[in-house]
Amino acid sequence: MADPGFGADTLPPTLAATPPLARGEGRLPVAGRRNFLWISPLCYKDFLFPHSRGELAMADRRLQVFHTVARLLSFTKAAETLHMTQPAVTFQVRQLEEHFNTRLFDRTHNRISLTEAGRKVFEYSDRIFELYSEMENSVREMTGEISGALTIGASTTIAEYMLPTLLGDFKERFPDVTIHLKVSNSEGIVSMVENNAIDLGVVEAPVGNKNLVVETCKRDQLVAIVPPSHPLAGERSVSFSRLLDYPFICREEGSGTREVINDYLDTLSDCTSSLKITMELGSPEAVKGAVEAGMGVSVVSRATIQKELRLGTLVELNLDPPLDRPFSFVHQKQKFRLRVMEELLEFARAYCERHPS
Repeated sequence: MADPGFGADTLPPTLAATPPLARGEGRLPVAGRRNFLWISPLCYKDFLFPHSRGELAMADRRLQVFHTVARLLSFTKAAETLHMTQPAVTFQVRQLEEHFNTRLFDRTHNRISLTEAGRKVFEYSDRIFELYSEMENSVREMTGEISGALTIGASTTIAEYMLPTLLGDFKERFPDVTIHLKVSNSEGIVSMVENNAIDLGVVEAPVGNKNLVVETCKRDQLVAIVPPSHPLAGERSVSFSRLLDYPFICREEGSGTREVINDYLDTLSDCTSSLKITMELGSPEAVKGAVEAGMGVSVVSRATIQKELRLGTLVELNLDPPLDRPFSFVHQKQKFRLRVMEELLEFARAYCERHPS
């Protein structure tokens, strides 16, 4: 049924007598001061809303890309964060610059910085996305729906041995949540949190930045490992000073494990000599493989050697005094967080309580 407000019987007498095709049958009137302006129904929404939904979505995307580049001050890092190619990121930023008819970035010597206009756009876009998140939180609290996307960063040990089970259980409970995982050493993860490149970090070393929220989720015990044929293999526990007599295999600088070991050595009065580091490796798997091959001894998280202990390819030795460290959540101090972020933190806290070691 036609809308009675726009029928022929409501037309001015002169137009009512006009043939339908001549007067544009099916068009919608917009009242003017003296006359009616006739607009096709297909154009009516464009008359009221000059930007179509597609154009608004595109503008949102351009703004999101710009905001990410401005926050990280890197097209390459923005492309990685947004899962886009670098040319696509550059194209979106240029589109926004064309829209404002001004440069938003200064590009010099492979570095970028915001222009005055860019700083203004970044300021407003920051507020826009904050309002978007608040709106989404409010609506989802009303509907009870848990969905969305999160980017989590974890140090290597945690990503390989703790998170797979935790995130698998979380995904089973909340199937509409999409999680992106970035893996680096603890130093790299803290840097990503500082730069807002990830929503949540999980690290295995102390965090020095007092502007970040750090919450311990569980304790992790570190133990010495040797191959079964090693002279220390028959011991149940060992002091670190005895490990100094043997070639030592360790993680790279910036690793949480390496940092914790260094801090531990600083507290021991009997460790007057330094580690005889023969190899620096980038993952727990590589360290374990080198020890299995008889290339030296090491200290690793007990959580990483359960398979090797069952197979008998490694022997663990408790350290005397014991050495443990916190696994911690780290994130920005924010006035609000996405509902999905709150749910993940609550889920992770409960998981860590059920699996304390």
